[in-house]
Amino acid sequence: MNEVREIVYRLRQGESVRSIAASLDLSRNTVRKYRDRASEKGFLDWDRPLPESQDLAVVLGAVPAPRQMVSTVAPYRETVEKLVEAEVEGATIWRRLRDDYGYSGSYSSVRRYLSRLRPREPEVFARIETAPGEEAQVDFGYSGPQWDPKSGRRRKSWVFVMTLSWSRHQYVEFVFDQKSETWLRCHENAFAFFGGVVKRVTLDNLKSGVIAADLHDPILGEPYRRLAQHYGFVISPNRPATPRHKGKVESGVHYVKRAFLAGQEFADLEAMNRRVKQWVLEEAGTRIHGTTKQAPLARFHQVEIDALLPLPKESFDLLAAYRLKVQRDCHVVVEGRYYSVPHQWVGQKVDVYVGRKIVEIYQGTELLTTHPRLQHPGQRASRTEHYPDGKRAWLENPPEKCRERAERIGPACARVVDALLSDRVQDRLPSVHSLLRLSEKHGSQRLEQACFRVLHFGDASYRRVKTVLEQELENLPLETAPCPAPSAEDYRFARSPEEFFNAEAAS
Repeated sequence: MNEVREIVYRLRQGESVRSIAASLDLSRNTVRKYRDRASEKGFLDWDRPLPESQDLAVVLGAVPAPRQMVSTVAPYRETVEKLVEAEVEGATIWRRLRDDYGYSGSYSSVRRYLSRLRPREPEVFARIETAPGEEAQVDFGYSGPQWDPKSGRRRKSWVFVMTLSWSRHQYVEFVFDQKSETWLRCHENAFAFFGGVVKRVTLDNLKSGVIAADLHDPILGEPYRRLAQHYGFVISPNRPATPRHKGKVESGVHYVKRAFLAGQEFADLEAMNRRVKQWVLEEAGTRIHGTTKQAPLARFHQVEIDALLPLPKESFDLLAAYRLKVQRDCHVVVEGRYYSVPHQWVGQKVDVYVGRKIVEIYQGTELLTTHPRLQHPGQRASRTEHYPDGKRAWLENPPEKCRERAERIGPACARVVDALLSDRVQDRLPSVHSLLRLSEKHGSQRLEQACFRVLHFGDASYRRVKTVLEQELENLPLETAPCPAPSAEDYRFARSPEEFFNAEAAS
């Protein structure tokens, strides 16, 4: 091989074919052959560097080019490229080729072929190992649109993955949102699946779990903090923008998406969750892990399950927390439902904790009130004591209750109240409240007599009844006793609405 490079080198120095042939004990025809080929390739130009001996010999035909090995995967190139584009895991690609296309080659052949299709720059990082039962890592990963039978459409879905750091055993659940309630429920389901609790949970700085992505002083979401206290684990927020701090989960989400989800179709989310649980126990859990060189499920049952903390005896209650402003009607709006708050806090923000059965409302550490949790949007939970005194009568004495109270006073009072409440033009409920309060000052008997008198004269109004009582006219004979002069308000309408509209229609 070195002879070929020596020939080209001497030709570039200007040495003759005869001299080179004599010096290297070669025929002049051989030297001429390499001279012509080197000239065609441009290797006789001084500004072009010479290749190494082996490469130059191949180019100039001194040795045959090495035979290119054709991969056994090559016939499936188009299929493999599609799977690679979909980010399907190598082992899954091998199984798909074997099961669906009858491929008989080895997994190593597929790995070599994939390395040429998608070369990657190596990453350098420090691997952190933990003791059994010490840590779990959690994260959400987007899993694409899936069919939702309830809404009758495809919706965005996410995959929740909790990976036990020592055994690499996993819990996987697909969900339709990243709400606090969903985030907490996934943790509960994961701990129930494992049959115990780890001492520390490491997570990415998700909005569901950590409000502010501050490494030194993370403000934990109150529901998640209470969940951790209930189960007895410590929350360890990941350093922002450093996913290597929780690499087991990053690779877990990566593995689930490539080995389970990629290229698969499911009827709906429920079918996905049934299948993924089976997949975790029968495939992911029984595979030989690349780092531990053992099956995750075997490591879990042999060692880690005994190192987990016991599950709490009582279920966790808190589902979500909100910081909300108290509206002018003394209510906060939580998930479309209305809960009353003492009127002193109108315009201020309060903390609302939503449990499965109870809603608690706090101002700092002070509990302001509690309500049963409403089940449907639009429902209201109101307490009369939360309103100022002037507004309570509206809640404590609705029209139906006013009619009942008037009937207890007497039939005349009931007729006056009914007449006031029947006014379709103006809301007369405040007048009814004032009318009924006259019984507290003058007594029910006098009020009934006053109502009877104003009805006799056809002037059923609160002001007329009040005037009769103040002037003590209720006991005078109806034939001789004068009726108090009507006020301007009594002549608001000289004709009833029915008379007015009927007259319009007749004309």
